[in-house]
Amino acid sequence: MILLNALAVWAATLVPGIWVSGWSQDPLMVVLAYLVVGAVFGVINAVIKPVLSLLALPITCLTLGLFAIVINAAMLMLTGWLVTEFIPGVEFVIDGFLWAGVLGAIVVALVSALLGRFLQPERA
Repeated sequence: MILLNALAVWAATLVPGIWVSGWSQDPLMVVLAYLVVGAVFGVINAVIKPVLSLLALPITCLTLGLFAIVINAAMLMLTGWLVTEFIPGVEFVIDGFLWAGVLGAIVVALVSALLGRFLQPERA
């Protein structure tokens, strides 16, 4: 799951205004930085996102589910803040909520759905 999140975050860095930098420019350190960001993003999505989604259920219903994109963008922004503040040497930056955050959240959701569909085993 961490690898799936790391790949989704890597795809989100294709959006202008989102980038990840690691401890050095060594490819292994950059991959490790993406794995750290993927792990933090996974924990946030497992712990905070369900509570926030439940609290925002009325507005999500009123907007026919579009508010879920805003919640995903908020989770991405929270991940960026936590990684940049609390993990020395790793920086995950999102330049603005409206464009970079929302577009990054859409990219992460699409890539996660596609990779999850193809990489995770089917359940009976």
